Amino acid sequence: MKVEELVRRSLHHMAESDARPAPGLAGRVLRTRRRRRVKGLTGAVASVAAVVAVAVAVPLAVPGSGGGEPATVPQEDVIGRPGESPPRGLIAAGDLAVSSWYTFETEKLPGGDAIASRKWRLYDAETGRYEETDWAWIDVAPGMRTAAVLERDLPADRIGLLDLATGEVDRWIPLDGEGVGAVEFSPDGERLLATAYSHDPDHRFKDASYWMNEDKVPGAKRARTGFYVVDVASGDAAYRALPFVEDPEHGMPGMTGREDLRWNSDGELLWEHWPYEPGRLYYDLSGTKAERPAPEKHVSFPEAGLSPNGRLVGGDFAGEGDEIASEVLDSRTGKRVAKVPGQQLLAWADDERLIAWGCDPGVCQKNEYKNRLVLIGLDGGKVIPLSGNRVGDGADAGRWNPEFTER
Repeated sequence: MKVEELVRRSLHHMAESDARPAPGLAGRVLRTRRRRRVKGLTGAVASVAAVVAVAVAVPLAVPGSGGGEPATVPQEDVIGRPGESPPRGLIAAGDLAVSSWYTFETEKLPGGDAIASRKWRLYDAETGRYEETDWAWIDVAPGMRTAAVLERDLPADRIGLLDLATGEVDRWIPLDGEGVGAVEFSPDGERLLATAYSHDPDHRFKDASYWMNEDKVPGAKRARTGFYVVDVASGDAAYRALPFVEDPEHGMPGMTGREDLRWNSDGELLWEHWPYEPGRLYYDLSGTKAERPAPEKHVSFPEAGLSPNGRLVGGDFAGEGDEIASEVLDSRTGKRVAKVPGQQLLAWADDERLIAWGCDPGVCQKNEYKNRLVLIGLDGGKVIPLSGNRVGDGADAGRWNPEFTER
């Protein structure tokens, strides 16, 4: 692997890391279709020159008021906020919506330590806006009717199931043993995957400091111990030990304490980011190393992953010269089938459209980090802005980071 690619993947990984209820609730969070849930990619992007094909702006729908019944998520095909960054109102396209977004907030502690935690905003269907919350972690289930939440002071010893219609926690699922620092619904919404840590993965220690540019900053200490797979209906939680992967040859100690585990596309396996080839490490539900599943053979770092029908893969940055573009691959052969004007491919809105970070001409020529959410088709000819441009650079803690959920 080229040095530039190695650095880029490592920076991406660092940026993301610093990244039942009453009977019937499980059914309420599911829709008729059982498609995978995709999550947004956060943080820094690769350093690239900043010229992109002209974006074509079109009129965008505005969500309605919700009516008298418990508010539901608007279903217009495209709901954009091209003048808002961070967004105040709902952003959605195709089958997905931005269910929540977060920024990073660093709290300095006595003695030189710090906490670099996430400050979350969660979509409230009653107000039609993203409302500030005090949860340490949020993951919204398919259908956007409930969310799994963790309380502050990670690692948490219980998982809350938050009813998004009422804003109240319907039920707490206690964890007997290690506390957790992240939680994610399975693609079908029936299980939760919670990553366990021995201490807060967002804690930064003075005695683990490292140099960032011209400053010496407190660093992280690796803390993952394992994971829980939780049955949402019953609340049964099975713990498995799975410490972080030791890699003395390529290790980058001090930069990130998060090593959150994720569901794969069909919910049969777990995976974690790996900044080197092959990009992801897979495990079965017992925590044993597993072979990469055939449909995900060509899935690498980009968060878009497999298309809903499993035929395509959102690929890596593929711009040449001043061009900003990413490739789309055939999931069976790994061959490029399309090249689209996106910096980073984040999620599949449907089988033919992707949500991505995009860059506008004239804006990103000076700063490629001033990107915004866009909706792009596989032909690359139509680009619809979904948000305003972000501010700051890749190291700016105040940059907002979206999470996507099937609506």
